[in-house]
Amino acid sequence: MLRLWGKEFKDNRMIRDTVVCDDTDDTRTHKIFHALDTICYEFDLSKPIWLDSNIEEFKRHDKTRFYQDNFVDSIDFDYLEIHIIEE
Repeated sequence: MLRLWGKEFKDNRMIRDTVVCDDTDDTRTHKIFHALDTICYEFDLSKPIWLDSNIEEFKRHDKTRFYQDNFVDSIDFDYLEIHIIEE
């Protein structure tokens, strides 16, 4: 089972968060993308673009942050952070 924690931050404070659980037999990558889609739908956000820095950070720490540069639309928070809390 994969549990992904999505958090929005503004001025170094968490303004909202959610946890997505996925216990399907899909691959790890597909589970992460599906969970991120679910988080973006719940927060009413466009899907962020994965930059090379996001991929490397996620590989190393199972966590990454998406800033304004990752979104096509403007965002009203500082960054969206996703973090695997259980695998």
